[in-house]
Amino acid sequence: MRRLLEYLANPPVWAVAAHRRAHRLWLRNHRLAALLVAAWARVLTGVDIHPGATIGRRLEIGHGVGLVIGASAEIGDDCELLHGVTLGRKHGVVLPDGRRHPRLGHRVEVGAHAVLLGPITVGDDAKIGAAAVVLNDVPARWTAVGNPARLLPPKAQRAPDGPAAVARDLAQE
Repeated sequence: MRRLLEYLANPPVWAVAAHRRAHRLWLRNHRLAALLVAAWARVLTGVDIHPGATIGRRLEIGHGVGLVIGASAEIGDDCELLHGVTLGRKHGVVLPDGRRHPRLGHRVEVGAHAVLLGPITVGDDAKIGAAAVVLNDVPARWTAVGNPARLLPPKAQRAPDGPAAVARDLAQE
C-alpha cells in the first residue's frame, strides 16, 4: 500500500495522466480544452507536455521539473526521461509531414538536462547523456554525449580500452 501511495504522490505520474487526457481532447479537436488541461498540469507538476505530443506506454519521468515535450514529439514505449529534458524544435526546420520535434524509439533513456532539437530520430535502445545537445539522428543502441553531441557505438562495437587491451594486442602480433 505504501508503494502505491508513493507512486500516486509522484508529480510526473500526474503529468502523464493529464497528458493522456489532454491528448484525447486534442485528437477530438477540442484544442482549447486540451491546452487548458496541459496548462493546469504544468502549473501543478512542473512538467510541460504539449497535448499534440504522442507518448507510448510506460513512460518514466524522473523528478520531472523542467521537462518540456513539444507538440509534434513522439515517444516510444518504455522510455525514461530525467528532469530538465527538452524535446524541442529547431527554428524553421519542418519535415514534409509537419514534424518539427524529435521522435524517440522504444526503450530510449535521456539524461538530465539533455536537449534534443528538431525533427530528429533517436533509435530503439539508444541513450542520451546528461546535458547533451542532440541536433542529429541517433542510431538504435548508440549513445549520444556532449555539446554538441557526439555518437558512441554500442559497447559490443567499441574497441577495448586500458592496459589489458594493449597487452592483448601486443601478444597477438
